[in-house]
Amino acid sequence: MAKRTAKEWALRLAPLAAIAGLVIAFFALGWNRYLSMDLIREHGLNLQAYAQQNWWIALIAFIAVYALATASTIPGPVFLTLLGGMMFGPYVGALAQSTGATIGSVVIYYVYRTSIGSWLRAKFEADAGFMDRLAKGIDRNAFTTLFTLRVIPSVPFVLVNATAGMMAVPLRPYIIATFIGLLPSTFIYTWIGSQLGGLLRAGVRPDLPMLLQQFFWPLMGVVFLSLLLPIGIKLFQMIRARRIGATAA
Repeated sequence: MAKRTAKEWALRLAPLAAIAGLVIAFFALGWNRYLSMDLIREHGLNLQAYAQQNWWIALIAFIAVYALATASTIPGPVFLTLLGGMMFGPYVGALAQSTGATIGSVVIYYVYRTSIGSWLRAKFEADAGFMDRLAKGIDRNAFTTLFTLRVIPSVPFVLVNATAGMMAVPLRPYIIATFIGLLPSTFIYTWIGSQLGGLLRAGVRPDLPMLLQQFFWPLMGVVFLSLLLPIGIKLFQMIRARRIGATAA
């Protein structure tokens, strides 16, 4: 494995540095205040009205903004998801969010893969140790592994993007698992978002405690995906492994 020069490393790491700089600027300029409930309280009804009058423009713009937010790894996409449900309804909102998040995830995947992912993968193969076996194991079950990570909301989204790029996992299952795996929890959030327009028109100024009280059971669905689903997946895998072992015997 040929050694790279300092200039080559600088070029490869430049996109990572750019993302880090964008995150720093995001907080330094105070843009983080826009990714909060204030976004919905102050601009939700106007954006909803705009989406009704300019549906395709609003939809494309929303997907682009969500992709940018995902690619830049800035916090607060959940508020964009709520806004997507308010603007487009739960079904289109969920598809739009998942599309934007998938596009942004692919950007992050390529940033990490082209900067250090390919180098790490080659190093794993050269060492032929645990990390090489782990990477190849992910390759063999890429869709199942990534889908499981995506469908559980408590797994850090950015961490999955970065790890997949650094492991240089196959791109096709990465894209499909990301898009499909995001839909269950996203639909819950966009459904909640679709209800916020009526609350705002009634003069209610929603905040997080109110959301927890008003939409307790839908939010319990997110908790189910985060806590109970991993147990269910693990039990399913154990039962499947036992059946395969019994059949082989």
